[in-house]
Amino acid sequence: EVRYTESGGGSVQAGGSLRLSCSTSEYYFCMGWFRQAPGKEREAVAALLDGSSTADYLDSVKGRFTISRDQGKNNVYMTMDNLKPDDTAMYYCAGGGAGTQTCNVAAWRPASWGQGTQVAVSS
Repeated sequence: EVRYTESGGGSVQAGGSLRLSCSTSEYYFCMGWFRQAPGKEREAVAALLDGSSTADYLDSVKGRFTISRDQGKNNVYMTMDNLKPDDTAMYYCAGGGAGTQTCNVAAWRPASWGQGTQVAVSS
């Protein structure tokens, strides 16, 4: 079983920033973040291949969220700026299940998930 360590969630006011961090016990070529708000389906937020400079983002977070990785390592980060109340959700780190053509928010089906970290944005 893959172990995940996630951190960085919290409560902020609209316009604020948070940085999520995640490390795993297993290396994944594709890593990123999903989120799930109450009453809504889980959605992919950002995905990034190890060694790539090009990430893929959910349209609603483009220009506000930035995903990054330490090359060759089992971790991923996401800086979230200009947060909005609609960003309120449980955020899940995820890894695996994708290659070069499928490590994107539309196609990615992760091999495993973390336990999640809560993000709450107040207006």
